[in-house]
Amino acid sequence: MSSSDQTILSAYPRTFLFDIGRVLLDFDFESSLATLIPASISNPQPLIQQVLEQKDALEAGSVDAANYANWALQILQSDATAEQFYQAWQQIFTMNEPMWRCVRQLASNHHTLILISNINAIHCPWIFTAYPEFSYFKHKILSFEVGILKPELAIYQYAIDRYQLDPASTIYIDDQLQNIESGKKSGFQCWHYDLNNHQAFENWLKKTLTAV
Repeated sequence: MSSSDQTILSAYPRTFLFDIGRVLLDFDFESSLATLIPASISNPQPLIQQVLEQKDALEAGSVDAANYANWALQILQSDATAEQFYQAWQQIFTMNEPMWRCVRQLASNHHTLILISNINAIHCPWIFTAYPEFSYFKHKILSFEVGILKPELAIYQYAIDRYQLDPASTIYIDDQLQNIESGKKSGFQCWHYDLNNHQAFENWLKKTLTAV
């Protein structure tokens, strides 16, 4: 990030709501879960998809990690242990470095950073130890803890109420269009993030932070 970008990002402090997946971290469930499936299974993809189709229940907190792991291992026809499943479930992430550079600059300029993520009890709190950079985020709204999934409007209202946010001056970044649409309905300034076009986000952010 250039010195001019840093100056722009030091505009008066704002509040930012950040999604995690494909914004701060990229992920690949399929390759990791495939390592748990016996080599004798010629087409593992339908089994993996069956497991992932039930991920919302885990992320909503309506099923616990142990039950989900045991069920998933049966679907995958795997002889792995629950601990091995947890490890495979966790080892899916890679850092989106351009966004983390932006996060560090925003934090250094005293903007308030809040996570708002559909995520589960296998990833948390592990992810915050594995990626210490999350310490830049002083507050976290995690779906499995609050029992609400994005794009439900209730999770955005929870954020507004919990942290006394002014939606009109709150910036929300997410990679899922349906989540962005709910964010707009909630009054936030929103950016539909594309992992493959980070520069477009930075261009928009500069304009947004300097707008009168």
